Amino acid sequence: MPPLAQPEALDPEEELVEAIASFTRDPLGFALFAFPWGEPGSPLADKELDPWQVAILSAVRDGLVTLEDAIRIAVASGHGIGKSALVAILILWALSTHEDTRGVVTAGTEGQLRTKTVPELGKWFRMMICRHWFTQTATAIFSNDPRHRDTWRVDFIPWNEKNPEAFAGLHNEGKRILVVFDEASQIADIIWETIEGALTDDNTEILWFAFGNPTRNTGRFRECFGRYRHRWTGRQIDSRTVKITNKAQIAEWIDDYGEDSDFVRVRVRGAFPRAGALQFIAADVVEAAKARKVHIEALEPVVLGVDVARYGDDMSVIAVRAGRDARSREWGKFRGLDTMQLAGKVLEFWRRTGATAIFVDGGGVGAGVVDRLRQANAPVVEVQFGASPDGGFVLERPVKVANKRAEIWSVMREWLSGGAIPDDPELQVDLTGVEYGYNSDDAIQLEKKKDMKKRGLASPDCGDALACTFAAPIYAIDDFDDDMGRDSQRRTANRTTGY
Repeated sequence: MPPLAQPEALDPEEELVEAIASFTRDPLGFALFAFPWGEPGSPLADKELDPWQVAILSAVRDGLVTLEDAIRIAVASGHGIGKSALVAILILWALSTHEDTRGVVTAGTEGQLRTKTVPELGKWFRMMICRHWFTQTATAIFSNDPRHRDTWRVDFIPWNEKNPEAFAGLHNEGKRILVVFDEASQIADIIWETIEGALTDDNTEILWFAFGNPTRNTGRFRECFGRYRHRWTGRQIDSRTVKITNKAQIAEWIDDYGEDSDFVRVRVRGAFPRAGALQFIAADVVEAAKARKVHIEALEPVVLGVDVARYGDDMSVIAVRAGRDARSREWGKFRGLDTMQLAGKVLEFWRRTGATAIFVDGGGVGAGVVDRLRQANAPVVEVQFGASPDGGFVLERPVKVANKRAEIWSVMREWLSGGAIPDDPELQVDLTGVEYGYNSDDAIQLEKKKDMKKRGLASPDCGDALACTFAAPIYAIDDFDDDMGRDSQRRTANRTTGY
């Protein structure tokens, strides 16, 4: 009897195609198959998917089995849970397992998209077993097959509220559409609405994922867990439940801010803040202050605000302000100066400007600058950011604040509505970058500098220097003739601004 014919062995590439195709409706299976988990020498040698990531991948799989409508999954999470890794896995699964998938990825800011979302995708793309099927650039990932280059691709598109049409043409009837929003709280409602209007193709697999820290309690991301919860599968992930998070850092945040503070609600618990948004000073307020022209009073008292650098990357900054004007006199920015050298620079500014007062952040190494200025008989006032507020200013909109730093930033925020600042990108980033929340006493509490750095922002040295100029009310000295004809002086509050 002749031997039975053996089935012809598949080419390794054909085997890979069949294997990847088997995960068309199974993102969890794809994630476990396509990346080198446990392989010696790989970045994933000692890594594994976290249970929350498995749960999301399983929810996508289960939704695809009974696909009747678009799959919409929103994840509000604390910090450091591996969100960007899951975003990358979902993008690569959606693209690899369905021919001619089309998609768009955007993020809360262009910087987030370009420096975090896309690079993280690139890291996972380089580890993917079928990476040779695609090419990733700074703006897209697409098929290497010339016949599918324009039809099998995911584009990385920064959103623009004034040009939402960039998201309007996303159609792919009979195939698969992917939409990913990273740091979704910051994405304007008009972009959500434009995407929603575009997802109308019949007989089409539609996947829409929205991830992010819940930094705002209004807007479409918030409504995924409220008004539109019937359309979205919403998950809130507490950082303390995730294996890879830095538990010591979380404990420090809870100790610094309080368990029920908005900072911990957002950055740890994945809960939406009680405040409308965490950004303390709105971008449009800063833009207006950059462009505003103000009248400069001749007798307006000049004050200096000094923020002292504590670390190698930070700057020491001398801000100069007179009433509403913080623009016409040059500021000082210095790196690498010790406290005595910086004190010398401050004295030069004092003599040149004739400043009435010098407000110096006296925390940490700033104490040395304060001591040297006192030795020189300069009119220095030490500012302790962590001290209790003293209520020196009366705000038009009274606020309850947790400490002196929150107080002076609150005064500065109100001043910006009528003040003028330099057209300085570093100052602009500082003013708009600081986030805030409320502590357990319902008092405003600003984000600490070290926590801004963990978000990838620089220490707000320019912003803190300007804020220091509001540490106490300043009075002008006017010469006048009294009723007896004698030359006298009187102290009058700044007539223009009250600051």
